[in-house]
Amino acid sequence: MFKQLLLIFLGGGLGSVLRYLISKSLNVETAFIPYGTFTVNILGSIILGLILGMASKSDIFNSNTVLFLAVGFCGGFTTFSSFAFENQALLRTGDYLNFFFYAFGSIICGILAVFLGLFLSKLT
Repeated sequence: MFKQLLLIFLGGGLGSVLRYLISKSLNVETAFIPYGTFTVNILGSIILGLILGMASKSDIFNSNTVLFLAVGFCGGFTTFSSFAFENQALLRTGDYLNFFFYAFGSIICGILAVFLGLFLSKLT
């Protein structure tokens, strides 16, 4: 059990640092929506679909690798709390149009990204 928790911890740390670097470089004050958060959430969804799709069809990933990558890395890399806070900020400032595009665009694109990752995993 300790080994699995350590793998999740390490993967989550790696994902969180990478998310921070991407978000810091893409989230700018003048942007209509937080592109950094949007980018990491969509990339994380594609990666998660790839990992879980590949894990379900072959033994390329053992259970520890799936924990490290899917639970740890993707869990740390993607961020629902920042997404929720940024949507709250758009609503608070009355920016309903960008709220709509960001909130619903993220949800739809995120789900489609998981499907894309699953589809791509079938090609490998």
